[in-house]
Amino acid sequence: MKFAFFDAKPYDKPGFEHYRQGTELEIKYYETRLNADTVSLAEGCDGVCVFVNDTVDREVVQRLCRMGVRMIALRCSGFNNVDVRACRGKLKIYRVPAYSPHAVAEHTMAMLLTVIRRTHKAYIRTRDFNFSLSGMVGFDLYGRTVGIIGTGKIGQAFAQVCKGFGMHILAYDKFPNPALGLEYVALEQLFAQSDIISLHCPLNEDSRHIINAASIAQMKRGVAIVNTSRGALVDTEALIEGLKSKKIGAACLDVYEEEGDLFYEDCSDQIMQDDRLVRLIAMPNVLVTSHQAYLTEEALGNIAKITVDNIVKFFSGEPNPTTEVIYQA
Repeated sequence: MKFAFFDAKPYDKPGFEHYRQGTELEIKYYETRLNADTVSLAEGCDGVCVFVNDTVDREVVQRLCRMGVRMIALRCSGFNNVDVRACRGKLKIYRVPAYSPHAVAEHTMAMLLTVIRRTHKAYIRTRDFNFSLSGMVGFDLYGRTVGIIGTGKIGQAFAQVCKGFGMHILAYDKFPNPALGLEYVALEQLFAQSDIISLHCPLNEDSRHIINAASIAQMKRGVAIVNTSRGALVDTEALIEGLKSKKIGAACLDVYEEEGDLFYEDCSDQIMQDDRLVRLIAMPNVLVTSHQAYLTEEALGNIAKITVDNIVKFFSGEPNPTTEVIYQA
């Protein structure tokens, strides 16, 4: 079983090298991302292992098929970067549905606490021996209303964290789960009543730009928006306008709509060409991290273990319905 591993980072390799021991899996690691220009690197391989910013569009799928590639192993839960329709009947796609919901939920709360209590600014001030508290006033989370959009495993984990802070929780999901004991409401009600809105839903045709100019207009003045899911859930231009008008009081973004050519790379010695991202980072009430919410030792280990297991089971003919991505007409 030969696999081309795209967008490989130093922290990816130890787990995969550990879990492939004792199997017939051979991995060729490539730092470059999978796209139409790099797909030829998969020549002679049985499958490809890809991450969130690899591009698996129709052209890439067709070329993979011509090379005899049989499987796409996603080392993430989302698959919005894969043309699933083009793969139908040609390539099997497997993903990692839940590698560590707690890692993402905890990072979500860490970002929220940082931006509302100004701890990132306090760190910079005190290093310069500036102990003034001017401009450092935050607000309590206790008693505040948080709207959680998406109540899968990560949304559930974040809800538990919020309960620990004594917050009132409103939830929205296209497929509500009454067993969770959450208060499900219409999206419009969630927008109107929430002090904080946190996104934990997949990116698809229904959820793209779920945060837009119209939805922002329905929100409370001063609302905090947190996105640790997928960048395109938020209309970036509408977010910027909301921040400028002070309708949005704070934004925490671990993902960004145009992150593909930027995140996971060191761009510190370059002139940033993305003006929207520059504007966001320059705002004092915006916190941006580079898609790192998942990045814990536990999550990396689980990703490697489940991905290797997906590969081994596929090539042994063992069905694995919990991780296979099924095209729905």
